Amino acid sequence: MFNIISAIIGFINRSIAIIGITAGVAIAFSNVVARYALNTSLVWATELTIFLFLWSVFFGAAYCFKKDAHIAVTVILDIVSSRTAKVMLLISHVITFVFLLTVSYFGYEYLFLVIELDERSIDLWDMPLWIVYLVIPVSFLFAAYRVAERINVILTTSHEKIVKESEAEMVLSELGENSKDMSNKNVEELNKIVEETNKKTGGLL
Repeated sequence: MFNIISAIIGFINRSIAIIGITAGVAIAFSNVVARYALNTSLVWATELTIFLFLWSVFFGAAYCFKKDAHIAVTVILDIVSSRTAKVMLLISHVITFVFLLTVSYFGYEYLFLVIELDERSIDLWDMPLWIVYLVIPVSFLFAAYRVAERINVILTTSHEKIVKESEAEMVLSELGENSKDMSNKNVEELNKIVEETNKKTGGLL
């Protein structure tokens, strides 16, 4: 059941993120063409583009929790023991989970205020703005679910295997798995470069 829920949430996050950014770019481009080529302007284009980008960003961010792709500074985790690293990761994820749920809850509460005030968009054909603000409680709830999944993984994983890869290492790992043209020698050389760079930057790469 949880796998089905996870798949549904992942599909929704990806679809909204892709559709939002694609439609937003298309509308913004069309408005620019209309403005300079036809000497006119689409009144509703700017506001709709902002709303589409807004939904795309929030749901894209929620999807990043599934891939654990958000920026993380792992300097401390790299120097402490694996047991301590596991505890620190667990605490940080629990705090993140509580924060996301809190924002989702108050975003849900805010919807009732918007509905009560009957706020509407002037440019978008008198559309109720609660539809736009719905992005907050839904996207943050989806993100909280993803963090809950990560907490479960941390709890069920041995502390020896709790190793936080740097962003560069994850890229190299994917590159090594997906590229058939890259030899093992090249991968090893790239790994050495990453190790040296991490030493010089304190693991901030």
